[in-house]
Amino acid sequence: MHRRQRSAQRPTFGSGLLQLAFAPNSDQLAATLQMLVQGGLQSWLGDLIEVAAVTIDQEEGTLTISVSYTVRGTGQSTTATFAQLS
Repeated sequence: MHRRQRSAQRPTFGSGLLQLAFAPNSDQLAATLQMLVQGGLQSWLGDLIEVAAVTIDQEEGTLTISVSYTVRGTGQSTTATFAQLS
């Protein structure tokens, strides 16, 4: 995910996930991440993809974000998974 204010042309582009990189793993963090990812994808890529699901899994010090989506132009569905070890 892209960090906000990194681009001079689009200072609000991104999801803000890096702000939470060192937050303690908790149910509150998972809910916040789900909201940030879902909102960022809909805001910036909503015309290109349809998000089917954003899931956050917490297991033994690892936080995993999975995003299932369909590319609107091709109908191709895929799932992207990102993991952060704490």
